[in-house]
Amino acid sequence: MNTTRAPRSDPELAALVARELERAPSPAARALADEILRRHGGACRAILYYGSGLRAGDEGDVVLDLLVVVDAYRGFYTRRGHALLNAVLAPNVFYLETTLGERTVRAKYAVVSGAHLARGTSPRTLQVYWWGRFSQPCLLVHARDAAARSAVTLALAQAVATFIARAIPLVPNEFHAAELWQTGLAACYATELRAERPGNARGLVELTGRRSENITRAALVHSRELSLPIGDMRVSDEPAGARFHSSVTPAERRRSRFIWAVRRVHGKALHLLRLVKSAFTFEGGVDYLLWKIERHSGVRVEPSARVRRHPLIFGWATLWKLRRLGAFR
Repeated sequence: MNTTRAPRSDPELAALVARELERAPSPAARALADEILRRHGGACRAILYYGSGLRAGDEGDVVLDLLVVVDAYRGFYTRRGHALLNAVLAPNVFYLETTLGERTVRAKYAVVSGAHLARGTSPRTLQVYWWGRFSQPCLLVHARDAAARSAVTLALAQAVATFIARAIPLVPNEFHAAELWQTGLAACYATELRAERPGNARGLVELTGRRSENITRAALVHSRELSLPIGDMRVSDEPAGARFHSSVTPAERRRSRFIWAVRRVHGKALHLLRLVKSAFTFEGGVDYLLWKIERHSGVRVEPSARVRRHPLIFGWATLWKLRRLGAFR
């Protein structure tokens, strides 16, 4: 029996997240989700669309990011090995292509159980992967029923509250929401084994307009309910936008800096393991991995045929070359 505690949320924050999720998906996202449902059917509780395609538009040669939320890994996979890998180091990531008219649309879709998603967005987890990603805008392409929709909404609201609570000690005690989100996103990027271009965090926040202010205001109630260590908070409305005031102490800032240092080491190690695993979870995994690295760092390396066939044996030299060229920090 699943004993994972359900995410908690205050109504205002959950309502904001729900409105974001309810936006209409693009035809490409809909077609790719339909293909996943055709393959896996009732095993899918929900399918989320997130990432750069959602933010900047998914026309052209882009690979969409989808998250497939399942009841249990054994029910989703026919191979026990994939279920075990997903349980030990979530998510598993797969590559998918389908047609939309005369156009080929592409996605990589990550698979996670509902229980795992709830744990990953919780303030009790060290790992940044889940609450760092899913505190950002998402769109719900498919929900099996109202219960699935509610569970996903609460998990994402919890991700927002966790992100904000973890980012507040990184900014001065008086701050605007955009500053908080830019600083927090940059800290999240630093926990992964990739080199983000300067200004990426700022660009993400600017794309979302007033979202950072509105959702930060709503999340403060949620953070207090969960007794997260953000200090006493208040908000003053000014012509330039809301200014938030915290009471984080110097000791709490030092503790936060230490924990973020641990997160960076922990996150980079997990990211490396996920990169290695991704070479085996879908066809073309090595090429996708190198495309992803090039996209984030601008560094391009062409893999040999033997690296494609046996990445665990011959791929380490390629990883080292990428590091020397500045693809990894």
